[in-house]
Amino acid sequence: MFKDRIEAGLKLANQLSPYKKYKGDTIVLAIPRGGLPLGAIVAKALDAPLDVVLSKKIGHPYNKEYAIGAVSMENMILNEAVGVTKSYITEETTRIREKLRKRHDQYYKNRSPQDLGDKIVIIIDDGIATGNTIKVTAQLVHDQKPKKIVVAIPVAPPNTIRNLENSEYIDEVICLHKPHNFHAVGQFYEEFDQVADTEAMQLLEETNKIVNP
Repeated sequence: MFKDRIEAGLKLANQLSPYKKYKGDTIVLAIPRGGLPLGAIVAKALDAPLDVVLSKKIGHPYNKEYAIGAVSMENMILNEAVGVTKSYITEETTRIREKLRKRHDQYYKNRSPQDLGDKIVIIIDDGIATGNTIKVTAQLVHDQKPKKIVVAIPVAPPNTIRNLENSEYIDEVICLHKPHNFHAVGQFYEEFDQVADTEAMQLLEETNKIVNP
C-alpha cells in the first residue's frame, strides 16, 4: 500500500537510481495523467528530461474500467473480447484519438516532443491492470528506435508483469508490488485523486526547468 503517488514515485526513483549514471542518455516518459506525479519525481532524481506519451485504453462496453485494448494516435492493440462489435471498436477508437489529439495540442503548445532515438526510455505510470496501455505505448516508443525501453510501475498483477516481460518491445520491467488479489490500481493507494490536465502540464513544465534537457 502506498500513501499517495508521491510516496510511490520516491520508491520508484530509488529503484531506478542505477540509471542516474546514464545522464544525457535517459528520458522519462509518463503516461498522463496519473503517471506524471511519479514521472516528475523520477526525472528529478535521475536528472533526466520528462515527457509524456499519449495512449489510452479501450474499455469494454459493459465495463469501461476493463481494458479490451489500447490506442495511441498511430497504433492500436486489441484483445479478444466477448460481446464487442467492430462498430464499437471503430467508434471508440475515433473518440479516443480525438481526445488524444486535443491532449497533444495542450501538452505541446509551446514545445516539441523529446527525440527518443538511441536513448534509454523509462515509461512510468501509477500502476497497471491489464497492461494494454503500456504495451501500445512501448510499441509506439519502439518505433522511434531507442537504445532501451524500461517500464517502471509501483503496482501490477503478476500475470500482467509476465505478459509485459514477454513483449518484444520492452527490455526491462520494474514493479515494486505484485499482489495476487489485484482488482484495481486505486486499491493500493490511500489517496488516489484524479490528476487534472492543468496539474499534469504544470508538473511537466516545472520538472523540465529543473533538469537538464
